[in-house]
Amino acid sequence: MNRRRQDGVALLTVLLLAAVMSALLVVLLDDIRFGVRRSGNTRAMEQARWHALSAETLARGRIATARLADVPGGAGQYLGQPLVFPLEAGAVRVRIHDAGNCFNLNSVVEGAPEQWRRSAAGAAEFTVLLETLGFGPARAGALGDALVDWIDSDPVASPAGAEDIAYTLRRPGYRTAGHLLAEPSELRAITGFDPTAYQRLRPYVCALPVAAPARLNADTLIEHDAPVLVALTGGALPLAAARELLRQPPAGGWQDREAFWTRPALARLALPDAVRDRISLHTSWYGLNVEVEHAGAQLVMTALLEDQGGTARLVARRWTHEE
Repeated sequence: MNRRRQDGVALLTVLLLAAVMSALLVVLLDDIRFGVRRSGNTRAMEQARWHALSAETLARGRIATARLADVPGGAGQYLGQPLVFPLEAGAVRVRIHDAGNCFNLNSVVEGAPEQWRRSAAGAAEFTVLLETLGFGPARAGALGDALVDWIDSDPVASPAGAEDIAYTLRRPGYRTAGHLLAEPSELRAITGFDPTAYQRLRPYVCALPVAAPARLNADTLIEHDAPVLVALTGGALPLAAARELLRQPPAGGWQDREAFWTRPALARLALPDAVRDRISLHTSWYGLNVEVEHAGAQLVMTALLEDQGGTARLVARRWTHEE
């Protein structure tokens, strides 16, 4: 009887060990399978990154070539047109757009790093843009003051603005930047720029890495950009007239800047030379959007490029969509 009991215990032990080993083997095979999959995904994503960087190099080359060859409108022939490059296991989609036909948020200040101070002209232009977009005068002035205080170097709040003391009282508390905005999305941290205000303003603004106002390319302006043109004129050009002007550009582009300013809607405006000089026929800032699909991996890259009259300098690169 004892012998049978011992044999039964041994058999159960063997069966238990076999079950445990089978379970361990399943877990081990799953780990190997997932490891192989992770390794493949990593390789695919890394290859997708290289495809995106190659597309950036191609875009920089096309911009530089167009400018050196003095192609009318610079690289304007490529703007807004999606370029698709097929891959063995996917595709690369590239789009270049004019990133300078906007209001530069950093132009509300002037000076130098650590010495930023309010730019009366830039702040006034920003206020006009806000009012053109439907913000009331009081709200527009408050938003302009808040933006100036966020960037400027002094601790003194503007009449309707906010400095460090107002932000440190929040939970969690933080301080003003004290330097130029790197991205328009920083507006969401500034007092007064709630989600509704941000969404209304975002399509018309940018954060170029300079405190100077943006120069608009007449050849790439579209009807959508009408509020920016109104702001440039200090509100002297009505929004409806600006839309009509940009809705029907001359075939083949503007012959020169004077041809733009001699249009009836603009010719009667008494604008200073500093304003008139901000209309150009060349693009200085380009935005790049790259979408890559490779072996199941999907990747997005955006970049800001500066045309330096022969070279296209990389200013910023992001591995995400623009906000």
